[in-house]
Amino acid sequence: MIDVAHPRDLVMIGAIFGLAAFIWSGWAQEAPPKGLVFRIVLAGLGVAGLALAVPSILTAIGNWSEPSAFTSGTSAFTLYLIVFWVEAIIGAVASFFLIRTSQTENIAPLILAIVGVHFFALAVVFGQPVLHLAGLLLTIVAVLAFVLPRDTAAPSFWCGILGAPVFLGIGLWCLLAGYSALTEHGALTALVEHCALSGYSALTALAV
Repeated sequence: MIDVAHPRDLVMIGAIFGLAAFIWSGWAQEAPPKGLVFRIVLAGLGVAGLALAVPSILTAIGNWSEPSAFTSGTSAFTLYLIVFWVEAIIGAVASFFLIRTSQTENIAPLILAIVGVHFFALAVVFGQPVLHLAGLLLTIVAVLAFVLPRDTAAPSFWCGILGAPVFLGIGLWCLLAGYSALTEHGALTALVEHCALSGYSALTALAV
C-alpha cells in the first residue's frame, strides 16, 4: 500500500494531509450541530492537523536532497497536470454556479469530491497506492456530506468531521513510513561511509 522508494515524498504527503485536516476541520466550524462538544472536537482535529504538518514539513526540509517521484516530463506528470487543470476549471465554474444560485452549502462537498478524485491521479504520479485509498475514502465522505441531513449540520461540517480523520490517519501513516525509511537510509549511508573510510585507512597503513 505504501512504497518507501521515495521517503521524502511520503513525508511531504504527511505535511499536506496535516494541513488539509487543519483546513477542513476549520471549514467545518461554519455550521456544526448545536453543542460546544462538536466545536471542541473540530478544534482538536485542527490541532492534530498542525501537529502532523509541522514535524512533516521540518523533516521534508531537512531531507530535501532526497530524490522525488514527482518529476516533470513523464507521462504520469503530464496526466496529473491535465487532471489538475480540468478539476480546477470544473471546481471554479461549479462553485460560481452554486454561489449564483444560492447553493453555497454544496461548495464544500463539491471541493472535497474534486480533492478526492485528484488523489487518484497523484497516486499514479507518486507511485503510491495509498493515495488511491485516500481518494476513495474522501470521495465517499463528499457523497455522504451531500446527502446527510442538513437540518442537523451544514455539509461542510460533515466534510470536516469525517474527512479530517482520513487526512490525519493516512498522513500519519505516510509520515511514519517515510521517516523510518529516511532513518534507515541515513544509517546505511553512515555505515557505508564508515566502511569505506576504514578500508581506505587500512590500505594507507599497508602502503606505508
